[in-house]
This record gives sequence, C-alpha cells and structure tokens, in this order.
Amino acid sequence: MVKHYKAIFYAILAAALYAISAPISKLLLKEVPPTMMASFLYLGAGLGMSFVDMIKQRKFAEKTEARLTKQELPYTIWMVALDIAAPIFLMLGLTMTSAANVSLLNNFEIVATSIIALLIFKEPIGKRLWGAIFLITISSIILSVEDLSSFSFSFGSIFVLLASVCWGMENNCTSKLSVKDPLQVVIIKGFGSGIGSLIIALALGEKVSNIYYTIAALILGFFAYGLSIFFYIYAQRDLGAAKTSAYYAISPFIGVGISLTIFNEIPTTSFIIALSIMIIGMYFASTEGHRHRHHHIAITHDHFHSHDDGQHNHIHDKTVKGNHTHIHTHEEYTHSHKYSLDIHHNHAH
Repeated sequence: MVKHYKAIFYAILAAALYAISAPISKLLLKEVPPTMMASFLYLGAGLGMSFVDMIKQRKFAEKTEARLTKQELPYTIWMVALDIAAPIFLMLGLTMTSAANVSLLNNFEIVATSIIALLIFKEPIGKRLWGAIFLITISSIILSVEDLSSFSFSFGSIFVLLASVCWGMENNCTSKLSVKDPLQVVIIKGFGSGIGSLIIALALGEKVSNIYYTIAALILGFFAYGLSIFFYIYAQRDLGAAKTSAYYAISPFIGVGISLTIFNEIPTTSFIIALSIMIIGMYFASTEGHRHRHHHIAITHDHFHSHDDGQHNHIHDKTVKGNHTHIHTHEEYTHSHKYSLDIHHNHAH
C-alpha cells in the first residue's frame, strides 16, 4: 500500500512540475517562437537528465535499473514519433480554430489515454476510474471554456483532437517502457522529440536571437519535461497509463494557481466549481483498485524490484537487500488480494 501511495505522489509531482511549463513558457514566448520553444523544452529534458544519469552512474556503480533492449524498440520509436507528430497537428489546429477551442480539446488527451489503454492494450478500467475520468473531463471543460458560444467544431478542432490522440497513444507506449530505466527513457524521448521539433522549427524559418531566453527555455525543459516525465514513468509502473493520466489531470489547476500569482489574475467562479469537481474525481481515482482471485502465469523478465513487495520471492546465491535489477523468473500461482494495475497484474478480466 505504501508503494501504491508513493506512485500516486509521483504522478501528482509530475503534474506539478509540468504545470510550471505553461505560465513560464508564456513569458518566454515573447522572444522564442512556438515550435522552437517546444524543441528547447525537449532538448532541455534530454540534456538535463543526461547530466543526472552521469551523476547517478558515478555515485551508484551497481546496476539498479533495467536498460532498454531491442524488444522495446517498437514502443520507443512510436513514443518519439508521436511526440513529434502531436505538436504538428496542434500547430495546424491553431491556424484554423480559436484558442478557446484548442485549450478545451487538448484535455481530450486524458480520455484518449484511457480509451486506448482499454481497447488496444487491454488495460482494465474500473467503475471508479471511469467516474474519475468523467469528472476530470467535465472539470477540464469548465476550466477551459470561457464562453460556450466560442466552441465550434471545425477542421481545426479535428487536428487538435488528432494531437490529443497522439499524446494519448504516446502515454500508453511510455507505459510499456515504465519497467525500464526511467532516465534512459526520458533521455531518448528528450533528444528524439527535441531534434525532431528543431528540424520542424528550422523548416518553418523560426529563429531565436536572445541567448538568455534560450537558456531559460532549456532549464524549464529540464524541470517541466525531464523531471516531470521521469516521475510520470515511475507512477506508471504501479498505476498504469489510464490511472496515472487521471492523476496527471490536476496539472492545469496547479498551472492556473501559478498563473494567478505571476500575472495577478483573480480566480473565477468557474475555477472554484471546476476545482471542487476535480477533488471528487481525484478521490475516485485514488480509491480505484479491486480484489479477486487471479492467476499469475510463469514469466521471465528483467526490471527494477525488491524482495519485500509480495511479488518477488526468488532466491539469490548471495544475500541481496534493497532495490536491484536482474533477469528473474516468476512461478505460476493463483491467489487473491487487493491490487492496482502494474506489470504483474495486467491480466484479462
């Protein structure tokens, strides 16, 4: 249970770190073009987490995390490609529809992540999580829409929805990599998506003349993208893509709170109503989990684990304490207990 609440904390921390992106980016966009800004954010994540990885390797010589292998290559390629495609669709949408439309439809990512997790990756979604997704979506709509009459369906809206679907699919691909080294995943995502966005920015003729704004954007990328994605992946290990996405939906509210402070804006009635609905949704998401008799098939894999988690009881030649990683085998067995979705509980229902 402690492990479960730690995963929830990681998901909320990831949301909080990402929340600083919008208000700070708004300040930096005065000197940095949009696509170039996206590139710097991703590259900042890749560079910053590479530095963290170097420090970690020097401090901890022993291998504690499983590295990516050829087996995860398809998910890795899709992850990077979708992270490049999504902003392109978003930019096309921005040229064809209102900012209110884009802000609202962008929240469809939460729904897309959950539906894709259910239909393609067969990730079970309980009644409480469905309720949480519904409430979080409603609160996001209330937060995003200033004037209901401004919401109109257009080709621009379709492009924004495609961007949300891309990010929803990307979340599920990242979930499949969550048992591997999060640092390695973030570094690949950062450099892959950053270079891809940079190529697009240069093709569009975007340029940056202020070096200080560039450095600020890279630093922001380290915190808002690098560390955020790092903790997001850790949360996905124990919560799964859909549930992590539900907790991550608190990010807009934190972002608004920061914006209120920076830009001296006054909270609206709609914000207070949306916050109340969000709290109820978060309660449903946090209490998701079920108990039933289920069967574990025999499986051999390599991932980060410890021997006090109730899942790993294999024997070592030497005494091993704490977290470590190596190839190990789980024997086939059946039991009953309360659990949430993780790598060991992804069975069909």
